[in-house]
Amino acid sequence: MLRTCRVLRSQAGSSTGGWQPLSFDGGAFHLKGTGELTRALLVLRLCAWPPLVTHGLVLQAWSQRLLGSRLSGAFLRASFYGQFVAGETAEEVKGCVQQLQTLGLRPLLAVPIEEEPDSAVKAGEAWYEGNLSAMLRCVDMSRGVLETPSPTGNILMQLKMTALTSTRLCKELTSWIRKPGASLELSPERLAEAMDSGQNLQISCLNAQQNQHLQASLSRLHRVVQHARAQRVRILVDAEYTFLNPALCLLVDALALRWNGPGEGGPWVWNTYQAYLKDTHERLRRAAEAADRAGRAFGVKLVRGAYLDKEREVARHQGTEDPIQPNYEATNQSYSRCLELMLTQVSHRGPMCHLMVASHNEESVHHATKRMWDLGIPLDGPVCFGQLLGMCDHVSLALGQAGYAVYKSIPYGSLEEVIPYLIRRAQENRSVLQGARKEQTLLSQELKRRLLRRGLRAPH
Repeated sequence: MLRTCRVLRSQAGSSTGGWQPLSFDGGAFHLKGTGELTRALLVLRLCAWPPLVTHGLVLQAWSQRLLGSRLSGAFLRASFYGQFVAGETAEEVKGCVQQLQTLGLRPLLAVPIEEEPDSAVKAGEAWYEGNLSAMLRCVDMSRGVLETPSPTGNILMQLKMTALTSTRLCKELTSWIRKPGASLELSPERLAEAMDSGQNLQISCLNAQQNQHLQASLSRLHRVVQHARAQRVRILVDAEYTFLNPALCLLVDALALRWNGPGEGGPWVWNTYQAYLKDTHERLRRAAEAADRAGRAFGVKLVRGAYLDKEREVARHQGTEDPIQPNYEATNQSYSRCLELMLTQVSHRGPMCHLMVASHNEESVHHATKRMWDLGIPLDGPVCFGQLLGMCDHVSLALGQAGYAVYKSIPYGSLEEVIPYLIRRAQENRSVLQGARKEQTLLSQELKRRLLRRGLRAPH
């Protein structure tokens, strides 16, 4: 493992020799403590049990009734919360980030706030304004937790649009956008101008209350990116459900028009593209070409996608075409095509085009590193990798030790805030959790090796 790392480091500064694949064999687990490895093995095995994921919220409620809030909370902190969450206070988050930095990894902070579609709780403007304050604090924390930020690395954070704007508004906008000959009054240019000027928008398809909420939402989004730009923190906007994404993409495009200009120092607003959707490659191609023609910076987080069950359920209910690729192999092919498209863009446009390869799939990571070598893209340049905190560490550590830019998506907050968020993420990422068998095997092998070594050292 260490030999491979040295080879890759030497390649970063040399144009001779051939590409050497990374070995995701858990060799870098020696960097982690036995307690961390034990917790990871137990938690990942529990998460691979479907009933626990399906009934997570119910089981949490029963746990509180049977054990009481204190014991139930202590169990969660020692297990799931401790595995997947950085902590609650700024100091706890900073400690987690510093530990990651010693392992060659970087933070991608995520505020665990979102509005579920058709939620029974009707959020008002005060809720979204409170979320705005939380996002602004996340910007400051993303900058503040890094004592020694890399001079070449980007500081990144995640943003859920539905923390700052209503899902009901997004559904209304999406239904209008999808109509043939949709009005140009919903153009990114007009929304970007309204963000800058603060002028009141009057969109004909919206009523007075919806227009007012849209204006407030644009103001909140603009303030987050404005503050992030001042702090030199780049915003990665999460993709959400297909029936919201056209509206969310419209808002992202408006932000990109304002903040991803040629003189701004690269993309400050990145959008997320989900390869499991049938139309993703074409949408990504059009967006990349439009940014290139306009001379704007372009930032992309490329994922496979996580809302499979919900998307198909909605399509069946509405009697519309299933938007998801027919099978996992087709999704893999889509991801590879999108990855190739973006790596080619990066090689042509340099720092004006950035990509996060957000994947737990070893083949995709191997393909990305190989093509980076072929195209002459530096290890710590405009391409980075992303995985979830507490998962896929055998891939993250191998990448980080080899000199690649690797980010771990890190939620933080109180138990009450984060556990429901984690359960929703687990339900969306069932295939990832159930497919983590190799990581469990590697963790088990490393723990057995340590136990055997200790047994050999014990006095007889």
